[in-house]
Amino acid sequence: MKDVPGTAPEEQLLVALARLGQALRISSYRNAGPYRLSPLQADIVSTLAGHPHQRRLGELTDALASSPPTISDAVKTLAAKELVERQRDASDARAVTLTLTAAGRTEAERLVHMPDEFAEALAALSPNDMAAMLRGVSAMIKSLQDRKVIPVSRMCLTCTYFHPDAHPRTDKPHHCGFVDNPFDDAELRLDCPDHMSS
Repeated sequence: MKDVPGTAPEEQLLVALARLGQALRISSYRNAGPYRLSPLQADIVSTLAGHPHQRRLGELTDALASSPPTISDAVKTLAAKELVERQRDASDARAVTLTLTAAGRTEAERLVHMPDEFAEALAALSPNDMAAMLRGVSAMIKSLQDRKVIPVSRMCLTCTYFHPDAHPRTDKPHHCGFVDNPFDDAELRLDCPDHMSS
């Protein structure tokens, strides 16, 4: 039997991921909201909302895998739009900490709503396909994090509370020690506020 001509599945998957990334960027520009946020500005607002404590500028730079001048410029714009407040860190006068204003928190709430086109696309997936995608993407992200290609995110696969396949041959094979519950691949988290690095 002859091989099917064409590109390797790994290359096809990278093309697909690139297309999804492109669609997310386009959606981000279309859904810039009342403050006309750029994708980076939206990422900063969302990241600050996901971390209720004040964040240092340097931590934000690391979390978003960007450069200090780029993040600094975006934060200045967000401060001018009155979405972010900057203060000197009480424990280190050289450091700047960031918090969302009331308007910033409102904008963060708007940003968490999934655009309709993505909600419809995800609704087309079966539960098994959704679980397989989460499992695969989580494994890829962990591999890239292990190689220090991307910053570490607060995902199940890197959490001390995560016990993979603790309940074999069941519908919920994994176990979360934080909430003391079993769960399946469709419930894998890529950004969990209760994450504890393993």
